Amino acid sequence: MMTLDDAQTREEIITGIAEDGSFYPIEKLAAHRVSTPHRAISVFVFDGDRLVIQQRADGKYHAPGLWANTCCSHPRWGESPQACADRRLMEEMGWQVSLRQVDIIDYEAPVGALFENEKVYCFAGTLESGEALGRYNREEVQAVDRFTLPELLEDVAEKPGKYSPWFGIYMKQHAARIAAWGI
Repeated sequence: MMTLDDAQTREEIITGIAEDGSFYPIEKLAAHRVSTPHRAISVFVFDGDRLVIQQRADGKYHAPGLWANTCCSHPRWGESPQACADRRLMEEMGWQVSLRQVDIIDYEAPVGALFENEKVYCFAGTLESGEALGRYNREEVQAVDRFTLPELLEDVAEKPGKYSPWFGIYMKQHAARIAAWGI
């Protein structure tokens, strides 16, 4: 069994998925270089009828500066998707929101010179009335906004390059599912 000595190492070792469905530790960048199936999380936080989205910080290793869902990440090796979703929402956005797992979506997509091949555990929650959007971590996020799903669908169709590849997939293929999560 792999031992993890520090926070940096823990962040770099994620959960790969073998052909038989079993899990194994894999270095995050290695999984993205060769399109290795792995676990991921995506969080969708709603403020009324609007989805809160973030613009990824320019320092991110892939999809820098692009807009995406409220929060996304990879569970550390040995970490549950729920624990990862709760942890990363706080680390990226500065919020504790009651999240519920609402779906699992599999997708593959090129992201620049890297690849996503993910089994995504999707979580949804509702922002508390009056919650400030400006508490986000500037090393992770450079801007936050909120839009209705019809507004996002229109903008993704008109300006697909503005959004991360996975968010484009979510909007084009799963918008009806996402709309139901906000109810």
